[in-house]
Amino acid sequence: MHALFLASALLVGCLLAVQASVNLQLNKAVGTPYGASTLQLSVATALLAILAVAVGGIGAVHLVPGVPAWHLLGGLASPLYITSGILLFPRLGALAAAGLFVTGQMFASLGLDLFGLLGITRKPLSIGIALGALAVLAGITVIIRGQRPAAAPAPATAPATAPATGSAGATASGGTTTVAAPAATTAGRSGGFGNGGWILLGIIAGGVLPVQGAVNAALRKDIQQPITTAMISFIVATVTIAVVLIVLLALRRTPRPQLAPLGTMPWWGWLGGACAAAYVTATFMLIPTIGAATTVALTVTGQQVASAVIDNYGFLRLPRRPLTPPRLTGLALLIVGSVLVQLT
Repeated sequence: MHALFLASALLVGCLLAVQASVNLQLNKAVGTPYGASTLQLSVATALLAILAVAVGGIGAVHLVPGVPAWHLLGGLASPLYITSGILLFPRLGALAAAGLFVTGQMFASLGLDLFGLLGITRKPLSIGIALGALAVLAGITVIIRGQRPAAAPAPATAPATAPATGSAGATASGGTTTVAAPAATTAGRSGGFGNGGWILLGIIAGGVLPVQGAVNAALRKDIQQPITTAMISFIVATVTIAVVLIVLLALRRTPRPQLAPLGTMPWWGWLGGACAAAYVTATFMLIPTIGAATTVALTVTGQQVASAVIDNYGFLRLPRRPLTPPRLTGLALLIVGSVLVQLT
């Protein structure tokens, strides 16, 4: 049974990479990353609400007025993470984007542990943690420096360029997908945002996840229902990104969401919400069983391995970026560093 729990942690980590990848199809259909994030979070919220009713935990909602206000803010991290994935995956590739997320996760986790923030038990710095942090930093540096443009499609099957959106105009064909030429050749510079800006966004987006986990853990202690805790977190996330979308529409800084193209989107484009709900639910269930450190180490490992596979084979209509020796080396360093940070 313990082995099953460990395998489950690895699997839900893989779902993070799948979530970010399939959300690109939702973004392509809707036409704006903020609209796609709103729709994806709404799906996750609905699924968690159904699950909360099914397990009899929905009644815990009546305890919400009595909890500290900051315990309700964990959901603010989800819109940033999901929208960043939509923006970064077509520009940097699945492996590099996931590597940046993991780097942010590791260093934010270190900050919470070393300083005992947000109710986390303070943890002293050890040689293993220091070496792990250096390995993570070296790994993401190797991956970013070893980036190559996405593989171009064969002329006979090249798809038409999709209208430019926040996802750098990803285009799709029946099999492997390639991004529009500007995104493929100038990855990281699209929209006038420098490569350093995209890298910083990825690290920040990853860094908010451990903070979200700590805040949600405090909320779970308040209401004693993990599924309802996840539902509340996603309600906050959905409302937040919906407000952002409305403000950007009023300022004419993002296109109006299109619903008609959703009918032609691949069925698996809807799976992002299910992946998000499954990840949050599984981590709440696994942490008390196998421990927080083991859960985090296995989930980030699964996230990195799945991202590498998606990149290498161009799955889920993403641009194909082969695993070169430098990228494999960077992946290995990220995995080793993650395990050292969490388990020492």
